[in-house]
Amino acid sequence: MLSKNLILALCLVFFAGSSLTAQDFEYIGAAKCKMCHNKTATGQQYKVWMAGPHANAMKSLSSEEALAIAKEKGIADPTTDPGCIKCHSTAGSIDESLNIGVKITEGVSCETCHGPGSAYKTNTVMKDQAKALAKGLIVPDQKLCEACHNEESPTYKPFNYEEAVKIIAHPIPPKE
Repeated sequence: MLSKNLILALCLVFFAGSSLTAQDFEYIGAAKCKMCHNKTATGQQYKVWMAGPHANAMKSLSSEEALAIAKEKGIADPTTDPGCIKCHSTAGSIDESLNIGVKITEGVSCETCHGPGSAYKTNTVMKDQAKALAKGLIVPDQKLCEACHNEESPTYKPFNYEEAVKIIAHPIPPKE
């Protein structure tokens, strides 16, 4: 009887402890990222993103080509269709309960590729990559990109990861 109670107590401690350390990171939106990632000294990543295809992904759903494809597929409005916005907008692809700042109009924002930023957004965390990774930062890779750049897309073209990364490159300048 004592061993059953001990096992039960250990299980409760384990589950209680794991639920206390488990955290759902929240999506804060590109405007929060911009605060630090739009300075010349730090690489102007926000400015590069704004000029690129990811920031304009939702706008592309309003193009004549997108509207024609949507009509062909029986989709009334690609800018509101869940099958379209799941890849054209960070807000359209996340659990709404974790969204505290990302807007659908942002398109594919920073957090699609780098993970929800609520816990790693501070400068003290960002200076330590291991700490940032522990707090939800994602280093994007080919698999992550292919979640959207795949044959499910009606406009799919063969995806070359190395070439695609060059198009959206927004590196951090080396420290002196």
